[in-house]
Amino acid sequence: MASIWVGPRGTIKDYPGFSPSVDAEAIRKAIRGLGTDEKTLINILTERSNAQRQLIVKQYQAAYEQELKDDLKGDLSGHFEHVMVALVTAPALFDAKQLKKSMKGTGTDEDALIEILTTRTSRQMKEISQAYYTVYKKSLGDDISSETSGDFRKALLTLADGRRDQSLKVDEHLAKKDAQILYNAGENKWGTDEDKFTEVLCLRSFPQLKLTFDEYRNISQKDIEDSIKGELSGHFEDLLLAIVHCARNTPAFLAERLHQALKGAGTDEFTLNRIMVSRSEIDLLDIRHEFKKHYGYSLYSAIQSDTSGDYRTVLLKICGEDD
Repeated sequence: MASIWVGPRGTIKDYPGFSPSVDAEAIRKAIRGLGTDEKTLINILTERSNAQRQLIVKQYQAAYEQELKDDLKGDLSGHFEHVMVALVTAPALFDAKQLKKSMKGTGTDEDALIEILTTRTSRQMKEISQAYYTVYKKSLGDDISSETSGDFRKALLTLADGRRDQSLKVDEHLAKKDAQILYNAGENKWGTDEDKFTEVLCLRSFPQLKLTFDEYRNISQKDIEDSIKGELSGHFEDLLLAIVHCARNTPAFLAERLHQALKGAGTDEFTLNRIMVSRSEIDLLDIRHEFKKHYGYSLYSAIQSDTSGDYRTVLLKICGEDD
């Protein structure tokens, strides 16, 4: 059975001739030896798929009665530690933890919430919600409810529910109907009917939305993005624009997120780690392509100039090659 966490355009694939016990032993040596052998750790963890890493984790626990992630945490530090621990975490659990971090402490990282909830499929969202409940004994919806408000909250909850249609079939009649609904809810009305925007944008499939946006343009002579910018505001506006961007081209949306994370004075490692790790087996090749196309330089070179040390090494290994 194909995993819902693996796509055709990843940079990391299953390692041929994989042996969990050989890897677990090599990792144990790398951690326990005099000084940590980071190179071995990086090579093993970036050259195995997440499914294979989960088998290493199991084997490591069985052989050494120790959680691999705890040993990594004890031995590594900083951003390098975060990305290595991310690599040995199952995808649904990783996303659940990222969502929790986005809502923890003072202030909510709305951009991270938006990014995760707009780019995951319905089936992925269902697994993430399960993992979230298992770890935090609280539903993802409850936490979103207490951290957000208004139309933004409503839309996030709809996305967190994993109710977006996943079929690839498009319905032209529905696209025309939805386009008219959006037009009547915004441009063609005094005031805006936000619920209609949420309903269409959070429940229709991406291919269906693309067709709907074409129809919208025919009716209103405007791009849906321009209408959203004109009619809505705040985090709700940001969320809907993100959905439109993802429906049109998810890798381009994530390339833009990476570009923001890597440009300017500081690096946003929280975003950088999440996208590199979570998309490494899904569509990182496409994200790299979009990055180069939009910004004129490669993702590889951006990471190279913006990070350093073992942290740089592991990110470049996940990235694959230079474009």
